[in-house]
Amino acid sequence: MPGGVNSPVRAFKSVGGKPLFMERGEGSHLKDVDGNEFIDYCMSWGPLILGHADPDVTEAVISAAERGTSFGTPSRQEVEIAEMVTDRFPSIEVIRFVNSGTEATMSAIRLARGVTGRDRIVKFDGCYHGHSDQLLVAGGSGLATLGTPDSGGVTADSVRDTIVAPFNNPDALETLFKERGHEIAALIMEPVPCNYGLVPPDPLFLKRVRALCTQYSVLLIFDEVITGLRLSRGGAQEYFSVMPDITTLGKIIGGGLPVGAYGASRSIMKAVAPDGPVYQAGTLSGNPVAMTAGIETMKKLDRTGAYELLRKKADTFRHMLQPALDKYSKRVLFLQCESIFSFYFTEREIIESVDHVREADMGLFARFHAQMLERGIYLSPSGYEVGFLSTAHTVEDIERTAQAVSESLDAVLG
Repeated sequence: MPGGVNSPVRAFKSVGGKPLFMERGEGSHLKDVDGNEFIDYCMSWGPLILGHADPDVTEAVISAAERGTSFGTPSRQEVEIAEMVTDRFPSIEVIRFVNSGTEATMSAIRLARGVTGRDRIVKFDGCYHGHSDQLLVAGGSGLATLGTPDSGGVTADSVRDTIVAPFNNPDALETLFKERGHEIAALIMEPVPCNYGLVPPDPLFLKRVRALCTQYSVLLIFDEVITGLRLSRGGAQEYFSVMPDITTLGKIIGGGLPVGAYGASRSIMKAVAPDGPVYQAGTLSGNPVAMTAGIETMKKLDRTGAYELLRKKADTFRHMLQPALDKYSKRVLFLQCESIFSFYFTEREIIESVDHVREADMGLFARFHAQMLERGIYLSPSGYEVGFLSTAHTVEDIERTAQAVSESLDAVLG
């Protein structure tokens, strides 16, 4: 396997050391093949909102697998989960399930182009939308720029129609739309960027984006692969009261199993095959085991009052970390958006753009990560990734973590 792993960030290159191979996950804990146990804040990069191997989800998955792991035909589970998702996301009237977030965003962009008849798309600097060629684009945050490939094997022609704009900068976006709005099919964005660190959006910026897209007939795509079902029952669009035209979702709606989805109004989704000319297909789309895991996850989120519980845990987490954060004020910054969080080694007191993230000292983060690992705390192995709380994290977990943060900061900054 390249780098010994099946996804690059698992290789621990940005934090040093060697990747850990896990054997078991239970609740808020992971155990590696050498018997070491960790409190986990990666949570499979976010979707395990109920923790590892939730007993209710696991029981439902076993039952589903016993009835068949793949049919290649429609199933009852697809209908049930479609109804549950459309109930949660008012912007979604019709949904198509796929197998990953990358597939969802790729399909959403194709749909937007098919509906509008336009070619160009806009993304924001620092927002990640999967590894399809047209979205593997880097861009500066000073002015909107034409995309340039950010990966080997991606041709200049593949990203020719991708424009990169600065996040949290409505004036730059308005200038771009005035000049090229008539060429743009869609603007795709993470409403809360979580793949280049955590960059909190200005709520007024989100509303301005919505207004500009409406004004220029540009379809607004919210990539809620991370924020969907996590910030609130209806994702970031409910949390910030900003409705997109198209929504993409990821593995959280499958209880952490491989799944993605894209959805929109009936008028937009009628363009998708077999109802319309925009083609997209997948043998494993709507897999009955993944659908069952998602159904049970959403049922349990509802019946346990999960979002209020997560909010209380997030408040407790912040409160317990605060003494250590105060001790190293203007040397380390802790940002939090509900159950999502990030550590930055920076003098800044707020992060508003990707440039601010780029200023942070990732060497210090690597040392901090190693210290936390020694103390049994597993953070995502990159300073450009975020952490996640789950309903399975206990007060004892948080107390241990706060102590580890204090000791690790002393070791790194003291």
